[in-house]
Amino acid sequence: METIVQITSGRGPAECTWVVAQVLKQLMQEAKNEGIEVKVLAKEDGQENGTVASVLLHLSGNEIKKFANSWVGTIQWIGKSNFRKFHKRRNWFIGIFELEKLNLHTYSEKEITYQAYRSSGAGGQHVNKVSSAVRATHEPTGISVQVMDTRSQHKNKQIAKERLKEKLNKEQLKQYEERFLQEWQNQLQVERGNPVRVFRGSDFKKRFIEKKYKKQRLALKKNLKDDVDR
Repeated sequence: METIVQITSGRGPAECTWVVAQVLKQLMQEAKNEGIEVKVLAKEDGQENGTVASVLLHLSGNEIKKFANSWVGTIQWIGKSNFRKFHKRRNWFIGIFELEKLNLHTYSEKEITYQAYRSSGAGGQHVNKVSSAVRATHEPTGISVQVMDTRSQHKNKQIAKERLKEKLNKEQLKQYEERFLQEWQNQLQVERGNPVRVFRGSDFKKRFIEKKYKKQRLALKKNLKDDVDR
């Protein structure tokens, strides 16, 4: 089983990007403990060191649906800003979404055009006489890359093709992120009142389990007490 999830700070300030980074660590550790494999598909760093604005994750393993459901929604962190000492706000929100399975477009060689040209810069007389550099362009989108890594035009062409496909895939992932980010922005005001998880403190260790599990916890405590009494 597999799924794709996105953790995003939305349009939130630096504090929210810090929360994304902390939640990412928590999610990955929890996934590891449950035998779920996590692969980072795309990540956008925040402006401050150690922060993350958005990250796209591929999750695979058993009980994926249950694991994803325990995270998907609005996440709340209660704490003092790490970046603005006198800021009074104490509640910060980020979003986690489960995305539909990504069927990335398989680009055909026929959609790519190549143009050879002379390399520029250091390299001696060779770069002035031989057109070894290659520009690869995806005609439908106009996205292109330039490669002058080697003196072989053939090798540069192969490198250009791979880099172009990688760039095109990243562009598709970006479009997915933007679409779900917009949806979250529209829902944020409603969802703030019902976070799926609430964290507190700068160490992120004190976690308040969501209210919907309160009855289950009380039932487990009662059963444990009855077992002890017996």
